[in-house]
Amino acid sequence: MNEFMKFNEMKPLVEKLAAICEKTGYIDPALYDKYEVRRGLRYKSGRGVLTGLTEIGEVKSYTIDDGEMIPCEGKLYYHGVDLESLVEGFTSDGRFGFEETVYLLLFGKQPTRQELDEFTELLAEYRSLPVDFVRDIIMKAPSGDMMNTLARSVLTLYSYDEHGDDTTTANVLRQCLELIAVFPMLSVYGYQVCNHYLKGDSLYIHTPPPELSTAETILYMLRPDRKYTELEAKLLDICLVIHAEHGGGNNSTFTTHVVSSSGTDTYSVIAASLGSLKGPKHGGANKKVVEMFNEIKANVKDWHDEDEVRAYLEKIVNKEAFDKTGLIYGIGHAVYSISDPRAKIIKSFAKPLAVEKDRVDEYELYELVEKIAPTLLMRRNRAASANVDFYSGFVYDMLGLPLELYTPIFAIARIAGWSAHRIEELVNAGKIIRPAYKNVAKHTKYIPLSER
Repeated sequence: MNEFMKFNEMKPLVEKLAAICEKTGYIDPALYDKYEVRRGLRYKSGRGVLTGLTEIGEVKSYTIDDGEMIPCEGKLYYHGVDLESLVEGFTSDGRFGFEETVYLLLFGKQPTRQELDEFTELLAEYRSLPVDFVRDIIMKAPSGDMMNTLARSVLTLYSYDEHGDDTTTANVLRQCLELIAVFPMLSVYGYQVCNHYLKGDSLYIHTPPPELSTAETILYMLRPDRKYTELEAKLLDICLVIHAEHGGGNNSTFTTHVVSSSGTDTYSVIAASLGSLKGPKHGGANKKVVEMFNEIKANVKDWHDEDEVRAYLEKIVNKEAFDKTGLIYGIGHAVYSISDPRAKIIKSFAKPLAVEKDRVDEYELYELVEKIAPTLLMRRNRAASANVDFYSGFVYDMLGLPLELYTPIFAIARIAGWSAHRIEELVNAGKIIRPAYKNVAKHTKYIPLSER
């Protein structure tokens, strides 16, 4: 009996059991208020419950005046350095910034030229996979989802590490640096294998030269001709920088802290964080933005007609168009309200790329949607502005990045923050993170099987 027949045969029983799970697993929402449970570890105001301390990332979206939360322009700091000033610093010098950002996140200081050069050389030295890893691991079980491929590869690398369970700072730092260095290879090679075996396209496995930046390495391995423009590489580099960290409270970074607190190995921790990032409520929103805009472009005749664009956005909000969720993807954020600094940065660099790619009309459509969407959402008393996903998906699309790599690109950047938080958790090792859950089920007597 093949697997498909076996699945169909067992499906009715599984569906019946699933219905029981849904019924018995349901908890009355009123009980959360009764016992003052902060669902999602957030207060009703939207402010997060304080569960830890960090020096790595800081998100600022409001000020407190006389006990009242007052929204303000969003700010993001990496070890106290304003993200916008960081980006301004390396772009004004004409440099790539991701490697410098990784250094800042891991070591809490801005590197000198010599320190940055030595660190960049170290990452280049680590940018290689074990012999035959691509053939034996990545090619053996191609997957349509690159995040699962990436997680599987990370867990397998544990088997190649003679000191896999050593949680001393020096060893964990070495493991993190190696993973930061090879994440682009694991992601792009995983995509190339998927593209070949599952879609029938040609297979390209390019070995990147060591002198390339992380952003250049991604484009070099991805493109069949290995070519890219300076603007393309610089903009992808900025995307990596703005995704590298977002405080300790986001879901995947909190996962990093939780799993690290158990004392387990680095590979297990990063695999768990990848699992978190894969979830559509965390990573992957920029994919939905691109898909939403594809539908808008197909259904709006005049992209510059504000009334026509507004009418279609109203259909989306009223659950009559796109995926009928009522969401305008890329607008609004769990923390930011007035502005997302990452969105402001990427927008400022997106227009030159749109000019280079002859896609200015699309860029202007994005600007128009960014203008209209918050006014529609305000009807629901939701302050909203463009978030980082709004323009990043458009940028990735202009760079020719396949949708399958959107979330892995996020991971290639965010492992920098995960690594810093893992080390911080181990250095300040305390109790295992174990929040309380209250059981609200009624006690019942055991009934012998013959009497049920």
